[in-house]
Amino acid sequence: MTSIDELSAMSEPDTIAAIATAAGPAGIAIVRLSGPDSFRIADEVYAGKQKPSTLPACSFTHGHIRNGSGSATPVDEVILLAYRAPHSYTREDVVEIQCHGGRVCAERILGAVIGRGARPAQPGEFTKRAFLNGRLDLLQAEAVADLISARSRRSAEAAVEQLQGSLSCSFNGIYDGLCSLAADVEAMLDFAEDELPEATAKDIFARAANVAESLEKELESWEEGHLLREGAPVVISGKPNVGKSTLMNVLLGKERAIVADSSGTTRDTLEESLVLGGVAVRLVDTAGLCDSSCQVEREGVRRAVEAAGVADLRLHVIDASLPLDEDELKTLEELRPNSSIVVLNKCDLGQVTNNRDIPQGLLSVTTSLVRGQGVKEIGDAISDKLLKVESREPRAAISARHKTLVESALSEMKGCCDLFEDGVGDSSILAAQHMRVALECLGMLTGREYSRELLDSIFSRFCIGK
Repeated sequence: MTSIDELSAMSEPDTIAAIATAAGPAGIAIVRLSGPDSFRIADEVYAGKQKPSTLPACSFTHGHIRNGSGSATPVDEVILLAYRAPHSYTREDVVEIQCHGGRVCAERILGAVIGRGARPAQPGEFTKRAFLNGRLDLLQAEAVADLISARSRRSAEAAVEQLQGSLSCSFNGIYDGLCSLAADVEAMLDFAEDELPEATAKDIFARAANVAESLEKELESWEEGHLLREGAPVVISGKPNVGKSTLMNVLLGKERAIVADSSGTTRDTLEESLVLGGVAVRLVDTAGLCDSSCQVEREGVRRAVEAAGVADLRLHVIDASLPLDEDELKTLEELRPNSSIVVLNKCDLGQVTNNRDIPQGLLSVTTSLVRGQGVKEIGDAISDKLLKVESREPRAAISARHKTLVESALSEMKGCCDLFEDGVGDSSILAAQHMRVALECLGMLTGREYSRELLDSIFSRFCIGK
């Protein structure tokens, strides 16, 4: 493991550059430089009344960028902004060049600054430098990527809260408390068992239990974080020709799935993304559940069952104009109430099956999808099921990486508590080892210490220019 300071010292003091805006037509495009030679390079490519190197911090100037060949021919008319270390995103000297939107101008300016000595930035390298230079911890740096990739208002708000340090504050508090506890346990190793007062053992046990309880509380946010970051897989299941594809189309608001009167139209899973009630959803249409002699259709049914088994939520569609048969009753009995919604469709044809026929505990919604009846109710039921309490405000929540580390730290602290439950004694050495491992896990979580390889892995999922 390597500390932040050691990683920062190993970093090459070069200057990086990248286009910081998305490709395509736009009002402006931005080329960003960061590093010790930012202002020298800017002076060499910029033509205007004032040299960039003479600009005060957080100021700008108007002029032109010349190409890298030494020609006086301007590449584009620009606004150049100056940020001086440590008051910048990376805590290095930073120059941002705003040119006209579109890819050509920005690429020509990027080529000019690279020709003067800048290096093309790697994905996430600006934020990586912000982390290495102490402007952000690792939790906040990851929040930047979450904010950029947010697909819903809720996920964006949760990412902003994490970026502002909410999650960092929680874990830093746990880390500091565990550090103090570990120091006390290490000090106890110098004393014989009969020299320790009984109150000391009880105090150590209570503090270790408190750390474990805090970690368990943080783990509770995993499910919400998973939904906000990745989107919840919601599978539509049911017999052939009950309206599964129609349900997908009405929820999406477009004709995505093929709808036909003949059964077996959908042979494979079909996935689309949407946002319902502020929740990102990955909606999956599946083949109709039935016995078939067709090998292709049997494979479709197998995939449908497999998708339903791993979904966060299952929408099971029933033709309510027909009575329930034995196969349908068996399927309903197997549905999990906390993660299932029964859609009673085709009520416009005369409703034979109703809420009273559905097993107790299962939520059902009556609809006529071809007429648009009950669609809003289905959407509300989906968001309620996924987030449990619709009115709750989004909060910073742990990710899959965080979950693994928190679970490891919690396991160590539970082992520590087990040792201390009957008194300290010879358990101090083993307890101290448990605490060291737990501290290492928490250090990896916030970035107090990290391997270069894993750090590169985290930032590689960022876009170039951020």
